[in-house]
Amino acid sequence: MTPQALDAIGVWVGFILTLLIFSYLLTDNFLYRLTVYLFVGVAAAYTGVVAVEGVLLPWLRGTLLAPAPQTGQIVLGLIPLLVGGLLLLKAIPALAPLGNLGLAFLIGIGTAVALIGTISGTLIPLVYSSGAAIGDDFVNGLILILGTITTLLYFQYLSVKTPEGEVVRPLLVRVAGGIGQIFLIVTFASLYAGAILSSLTIVSERIAFLLARVLG
Repeated sequence: MTPQALDAIGVWVGFILTLLIFSYLLTDNFLYRLTVYLFVGVAAAYTGVVAVEGVLLPWLRGTLLAPAPQTGQIVLGLIPLLVGGLLLLKAIPALAPLGNLGLAFLIGIGTAVALIGTISGTLIPLVYSSGAAIGDDFVNGLILILGTITTLLYFQYLSVKTPEGEVVRPLLVRVAGGIGQIFLIVTFASLYAGAILSSLTIVSERIAFLLARVLG
């Protein structure tokens, strides 16, 4: 089969699958669910192949399967296998506590990576940008700092106990939290609007591509 024929088949398959996805606008039907299952299966298979070819095999070739591996390479290659084996033990009720060790290792590493990423990739650049914004434009810098502080205070649940025994948030925290809520609403509205515009752009480009290939 020629490449041109394969390309034509791919266009028609994409066109049919697109129509099946759009059938959800009428009702939740079997064809729509079948298409979703197909996409999920293909995505899962692609992810598995990429994980094996791009992560697992290079890792093994550089550690356990390396020519004359050193002790450090062997240890480095056995660690993920050991953690994976511990996670598999969670399927056995009697050995589930051992599986928790692997889970604790993954959670600890993930938390440390996320914390370092948050500090170095978000907090420090945010502080630097806030200071630079004040130097460049005082009003915009002030709004940026106000939005950051009040948004953080919105998620703080500081409270005091009144003489009547009622637990309430201090007035300053309530006011700052209300301002932070306004900033959150504006931010989420902007993100939602951007997502809708992006989706419409993708849909229109997809329809134009299919119509050009089918009718052309």
